[in-house]
Amino acid sequence: MKTFDPIELEVLWQSLIATVNEQAKALQRAAFSPIVREAGDLANAVFDRRGRMVAQAVTGTPGHINSLARAGAAMLDEFPTDTLVEGDVLITNDPYKTAGQLLDVTVLYPVFFKGRAIAFFGSTIHHTDVGGYGIGAGGRDVFEEGLWIPIIRLMIAGERNTDAWKFILSNVRQPDHMAGDLHAQMASGEVGAQRLRALCERHDLEDIEALADEIITRSEVATRASIRELPAGTYNGSAVLDLADGSKIDIVCAITVDNVLGEITVDYTGSSPASPHGINVVKNYTHAYTTFTVRSVLNPELPNNHGSLAPIKMEAPEGSIVNAVSPQPGTARHVVGMFLPNALLKALAQIRPLQSMAEGSGAVWTMQVSGNYPDGRPFITAMFTYAGGVGARATKSGLSACSYPTGISAVPVEVVEASAPIHFLRKELRRGSGGAGAQVGGLGQTIEFTVDTDRAWQLNAVTSRTSDAPQGIFGGEPGAVGSFTVNDEPVRTQARIALKPGDLVRLDLPGGGGYGSGASS
Repeated sequence: MKTFDPIELEVLWQSLIATVNEQAKALQRAAFSPIVREAGDLANAVFDRRGRMVAQAVTGTPGHINSLARAGAAMLDEFPTDTLVEGDVLITNDPYKTAGQLLDVTVLYPVFFKGRAIAFFGSTIHHTDVGGYGIGAGGRDVFEEGLWIPIIRLMIAGERNTDAWKFILSNVRQPDHMAGDLHAQMASGEVGAQRLRALCERHDLEDIEALADEIITRSEVATRASIRELPAGTYNGSAVLDLADGSKIDIVCAITVDNVLGEITVDYTGSSPASPHGINVVKNYTHAYTTFTVRSVLNPELPNNHGSLAPIKMEAPEGSIVNAVSPQPGTARHVVGMFLPNALLKALAQIRPLQSMAEGSGAVWTMQVSGNYPDGRPFITAMFTYAGGVGARATKSGLSACSYPTGISAVPVEVVEASAPIHFLRKELRRGSGGAGAQVGGLGQTIEFTVDTDRAWQLNAVTSRTSDAPQGIFGGEPGAVGSFTVNDEPVRTQARIALKPGDLVRLDLPGGGGYGSGASS
């Protein structure tokens, strides 16, 4: 087997990172959906022949990236590497094998070199529409939420799988946008493939299997070594998430450190059962935010790949809010998935208090507006999101209006207004919304908008933390709760709401909790 000296290995590793970053930038530039193009709601990664994630792009969300790590292997279970021919492209949005919602579509693009598949470039992005309910928590089961694309070939030997394209584009409201985003995903895969083939030629590599083994093994060894430095034991954490309809979700976790094997196991036994609303989280997505949170505290400097993820195990009761099974709905699974770090960080604070932080607002609040123009033409916005305050840290205040833990940006107001007749009246920080403490929690924000129309319109809104404030840690005070109103009246539903011309929507997002007792310095 080929071996690599340290200098060559570093050159190859940096080349791989540059390649997947270029793949991500190409996708972001070409995408139709503003949530992808402007906010970076995407994931890109390169896989070896065995379906192991070797490297990921720095752009993207943990929920997509670490779910993609598992989705790649699932897709190759269905279509083994050696059964594919040059020009084949795989696609799926199976929520239970990928990122947990039908709007997230994964494309796997094989790289052929000297007549043989040597790697795959994968991407997962949030599409504007896949039919069905749209973004929101009102779907009663997964089949009501939209079109389910099983693992199939989107392209066959370089030609369109005509039946697949017809079936997909016939079931969405904006087929041009869907087709454009799928082409963007494939084009970004080709960008990665061209760069990887050039890398192999330049360094006389037949494939990347030996390189993948070296990178993955080193990452796993380093991760296990960092776990062995922790005190053995089981550390418990929990957090309560309140929803707009008044219901509450308990997230309970136990983190067990085995410093002999160098493994961490996170067990969610005791968490709430699945919800009738579309906020249920599939195991892949729970695993994604679990591994992200643990690695953020443990060893954030290490590469994120199959090796560094392997020592972090996860258990969750099947059919619970954190391990949904078909047909439990999950289009708004992010409201729970992005909340998981609030419970995990409480357990991790017992191990590494200086690397932990107070509770934050949790999930971004998501909005989708639909209706008709005066001439009757329909419009539907892509999902646009807003973030509250992040919890304070040991030596720094919390970040304000920052979308931790997802990492996506807000779609600019101007872009949202250009996509539909939405009119924003206010967008500003909520002064005083961060929890007091030695370090103050981050500020939430206030947004007001209406829709310039003479017809009824609809709003899908997913909000949280409107009654239970983000808690401080080590004596810090809680942040401010959020508020979601229409014409100054609180909204108490997870379902789509019908609104009238002139109705005013106001969002007051929560602030983060404080860290430590005493006034901020």
